[in-house]
Amino acid sequence: MLARIPHKILLSVIAGVLLIGAGVGVGALAVHGDSAKTVFKTVPVFQPSSSTLASRQSSMSVGQVYKQDAPSVVEITVTTQGQSGGFFGGSGTSQAQGSGFVYDTQGHIVTDQHVVAGASSISVKFSNGASYKATVVGSDASSDLAVIKVNAPSTLLHPLALADSSSVQVGDDVVAIGSPFGLQGTITSGIVSALHRDITAPNNFTITDTIQTDAAINHGNSGGVLLNTAGQVIGVTAQIDSESGGNDGVGFAIPSNTVRSVVSQLVGGGSVQRGYLGIHIQTIPTQAASQLNMAAGVEVTQVVAGSPAAKAGVKASTASQVVNGQSYATGGDVITAVNGRPVSSADTLQTEIAGAKPGSKVSLTLSRNGSSRTVTVTLGTRPS
Repeated sequence: MLARIPHKILLSVIAGVLLIGAGVGVGALAVHGDSAKTVFKTVPVFQPSSSTLASRQSSMSVGQVYKQDAPSVVEITVTTQGQSGGFFGGSGTSQAQGSGFVYDTQGHIVTDQHVVAGASSISVKFSNGASYKATVVGSDASSDLAVIKVNAPSTLLHPLALADSSSVQVGDDVVAIGSPFGLQGTITSGIVSALHRDITAPNNFTITDTIQTDAAINHGNSGGVLLNTAGQVIGVTAQIDSESGGNDGVGFAIPSNTVRSVVSQLVGGGSVQRGYLGIHIQTIPTQAASQLNMAAGVEVTQVVAGSPAAKAGVKASTASQVVNGQSYATGGDVITAVNGRPVSSADTLQTEIAGAKPGSKVSLTLSRNGSSRTVTVTLGTRPS
């Protein structure tokens, strides 16, 4: 986790991926997702447009970004009761540190959910050294995002702008600001190394479309910002992939479009509700599908008992087969479309379902043993 704990750094390892902040431990199984590992995907080579080039030519230097945005990035200290579970066993209290940034002039601060999970008290320190008590407004383990609130003077509340993360390209220059190892106001720089990475959330669901960067992030950076050269937030730093336990140049940030959607809901109501099917899934790409003699789409590898999918008669795979060294589930339903829209990957399906409201009905087109059928599923609420 991206937090510094005095005298003891607590890490949760998930297939080599470390959450770098205070909070809960994470298991090794991604529930209702692809897997518990970082999924590496090929992305198209970026051809910059004239408008993009013009924007880059007018971008700020690393120093200018720091001068503009560093006052809006805060250090978060979390106190946790020893008997609350997780890593903090035993009696007494423990402290951990993470980062966050000012979201609005009302005192809302955005950070990672795993930074504040289980907190008995929270303190926020601004760049001028002033500290204020904070309370949790809402948190969402599925996206690893949380909102806390401080009663600080307006002179300290300078919100950072959220960029459109869908416009981020591989190779873009980026800047990270946070409090690695408790060193508040630390800035590092690098590039966007890759896009559309999958990481595992604290509740074992999958966070899709995260941004990979080689900008140095370490324990204590959790909840800090990944910025473009215009000084806008393109992501919230959350995890690193490391064999050493420290920065190996592979970090991940939750994209700003996800931040915008989740945080607006947390500020508005304190919680985020997502649709829930209750299945484990695996992408069956077109090339593999032809060799497996089955439809391309999303194979259902497991159906949770009593779930909406189970009630609709969705069937899980019963066997497996290896194609080009990759094992694929076979014999169950392959989801080829949702509400008539084609589904080619697990990410697409998860986005569709997560974006639907609990209680709403969705139409699933299923292929099984060469036959196609359509079922209607009433979505449940994704478990926390």
